[in-house]
Amino acid sequence: MKRIFAATVLASCGLAGVAAAQTVPSEPVSFGNGRVVIGGDAAVSISPEDDAYFNYSNYDHNTLREFRLGMTAQVRATERISVLGELRTENIDHISPYALYARIRPFPTRRLDVQIGRIPPTFGRFPRQAYSRDNPLIGYPLAYQYLTSLRADALPATADELLRMRGRGWRSSFTVGNTTPDHGVPLVNSLSWDTGVQGTMSWDRVTVTGAVTNGTESNPRVSDDNGGKQIATRVSVQPLPGLSIGSSFAKGEFVSRHAATAAQLGDTSFSQRADGLDIEYSRSHWVARADAVLSRWRLPMIGALRGGTPTLDPPSTVTPESYVARLRALALSIEGRYTFLPGAYVAARAEHLGFNRITGSNGPQTWDANVRRFEIGGGYYLQRNVIARVSWQYNERDTARFNRGRFVAAQLLFWF
Repeated sequence: MKRIFAATVLASCGLAGVAAAQTVPSEPVSFGNGRVVIGGDAAVSISPEDDAYFNYSNYDHNTLREFRLGMTAQVRATERISVLGELRTENIDHISPYALYARIRPFPTRRLDVQIGRIPPTFGRFPRQAYSRDNPLIGYPLAYQYLTSLRADALPATADELLRMRGRGWRSSFTVGNTTPDHGVPLVNSLSWDTGVQGTMSWDRVTVTGAVTNGTESNPRVSDDNGGKQIATRVSVQPLPGLSIGSSFAKGEFVSRHAATAAQLGDTSFSQRADGLDIEYSRSHWVARADAVLSRWRLPMIGALRGGTPTLDPPSTVTPESYVARLRALALSIEGRYTFLPGAYVAARAEHLGFNRITGSNGPQTWDANVRRFEIGGGYYLQRNVIARVSWQYNERDTARFNRGRFVAAQLLFWF
């Protein structure tokens, strides 16, 4: 990790020097009369170690402390068909195919796009801008980054087993399914794209998007691991200049086939449902945003949990529904950005992530530890496509240990 930290420091200095010299390319590179367009981005983030894993991601990295590179390509096969792809690497560990899909525009006079493959997110506002300059701070919102203890491939047998993992989503382990310790899932995964089919239709002030994919919002997948599909929709409206309102919905099979078989509860559906609402308003030097995400999971729990309370039905009345845990998580976020000089701004974000209660042997508790986060910072455009940022982040979690984290972070972000 020390070598990675040193590498990011050197890379930051190098990029900053290049930016100061105004020699960094500022536009995508195109070939063949615009039929092939190549772009990219690089981000260097520096921060102290996060021993409480507040900023840990599903890539096993601290999002405040990483070196990220990305390369995008768009090939226009015909006037109506294009192929788009993106490769990414975090801390030079490995290269991941972040996106690969075909975009079809069947009607030249109508704003209809159909995308097939590893497609852009349908749910929410933030996942569409996670790697762009539109995020005014270095940290990610809790709903789209913070790891809960839940896993699609491993299940708790009892309420006590789930409660034992409160606040330990970076290394969660259960006894049903895959017993190897691994990270949990966020409410909505903004760092991985799902695979499926997506359609988008736009009118003057309304945009509607729908998709059918292999994974769920928490657990996007390249290949289907449970025989189920997710249906997701998003409707965004711009009723006034500067005002945008979005509503999102998604529901799909969450638990993997291997874990469901290990639970031995037959064909009962174990799904994730997510609902979202986001609002953005901009005027003059101000941009304000609010975001709410409610996620609900139905999980098998052999220890008989029903509706958050223990089930003590006699054997003659036990049904598969008697062994279904209904878990909820609600994330709320509000942020603002103010541009006070040409190219310079300040920003702040306040958040809360809360969970419903279940009953274990020690009484009712939230099934995961509630989290609060506040981040304040600012940025300066060294040139149109190079931003230097700094921020201070405070985290608090309802656990006895690893319950607080304060981090100062710096980042240099470049794209073309």
